[in-house]
Amino acid sequence: MNIRYFKLFVLKFCLIGFLFLFSNFVYCQKAEIISLEKLQHEIENDSEKILVFNFWATWCGPCIKELPMFEKLNRENSNIKITLVSMDLDLNPNPQKVYDFVSKKKLKSRVVILEAGDPNSWIETIDANWSGALPATLVVNTVTGNRRFVNSEIDLEELENLIKEVQ
Repeated sequence: MNIRYFKLFVLKFCLIGFLFLFSNFVYCQKAEIISLEKLQHEIENDSEKILVFNFWATWCGPCIKELPMFEKLNRENSNIKITLVSMDLDLNPNPQKVYDFVSKKKLKSRVVILEAGDPNSWIETIDANWSGALPATLVVNTVTGNRRFVNSEIDLEELENLIKEVQ
């Protein structure tokens, strides 16, 4: 084998290794930072799909426990639009923690980071019954106007029942 072919072989090997090691970064989404106004617009915007908004944080154990359920629903039901709304900026102004979490967990559902200031000043605009505790889930059918809100951890059966109730 001459030197030229050997160099090409090493270059290809290194490139394949690089792509393999860093494929996580290539396929992972980046969470968008959004305002309360934009989130409210999305909640009220006409959509043919059932909208599910899950309010969560990286520091919330029950929230993290629920994420696989939302990921499963996102994968298996194209008639439902899942939005995972991170509340992390409330306690930590650095969104990198959320970006790293999304990458590590390989989340495929849409993730947004809410930048809205003190939650006590706006939580009632999402739902009058929201205490501000996490996790919280809002299910909306913009066609019928039906909405359901749960201010606690839920399981897949409960979520599916909420979706049926708004249809």
